[in-house]
Amino acid sequence: MPFDVKRVQSLRPQNAIHYYPTVGSTMTEAARLAQEGASHGTVVIAEEQTAGLGRLGRQWISEPEVGIYSSTLLRLPLPPHQLPVISLMLALATAAAIQQSTSLICDLRWPNDVLINEKKAAGILPHLVDRCIVAGIGINVNNTAFEPHLRTPATSLKIAAGGKDISREAVLVSLLQSIDTFVSTLLTGGPPAILQAFTRASTYVTDRKVTVEDSGATGVTAGLDDNGFLLIRSEKGQLERIAAGGVRPAA
Repeated sequence: MPFDVKRVQSLRPQNAIHYYPTVGSTMTEAARLAQEGASHGTVVIAEEQTAGLGRLGRQWISEPEVGIYSSTLLRLPLPPHQLPVISLMLALATAAAIQQSTSLICDLRWPNDVLINEKKAAGILPHLVDRCIVAGIGINVNNTAFEPHLRTPATSLKIAAGGKDISREAVLVSLLQSIDTFVSTLLTGGPPAILQAFTRASTYVTDRKVTVEDSGATGVTAGLDDNGFLLIRSEKGQLERIAAGGVRPAA
């Protein structure tokens, strides 16, 4: 069913919403708007992406009319080096929005995977354009099946809810509200407030045996550093900081 953008706009008049039936990538379009001076809270949403962007240059699969493929502009008085904390903030906001709109419980896997029952339901990709954060967020909402050989097993809100159709409009409205809430948390409490919230919301941040994607090394997670990077204690007892890539549960 096509997205009811008028309903969302009526509920979120503070957000300028740009809706596209089809677009290459909402992040690319949002970046263009950012360069043109579009305001904080501007949202680009599409029914379908033909070149959706995922983390580390991967493609975000964007099946038509079933998911949320969005990018939101955030103009915040924060230094560029805090982008990793922004990623954690957006993961928190996405998980909270899903839980608020569907009652489904989410887990967070550093740095920006939103999981339900250990399967990926949403992903976050922030990008800096002329000191404006382009917050790309994709949520699998009413998908009924996924390719069998995905790098990370995927699920959708519909699958997790036992086959019940989920209102994409309700999820997006909740997401925009949640972003506002966590932006306020970041601006008032600083990065420590986000790091603490992410640590509480994730089973991956402490005492979880994981494999590092890039190196294949294994270790036990030991919290986040002040910049939002993951710390892992190796099998030799050394503490290492993971600044890029991601982690997976160790076999």
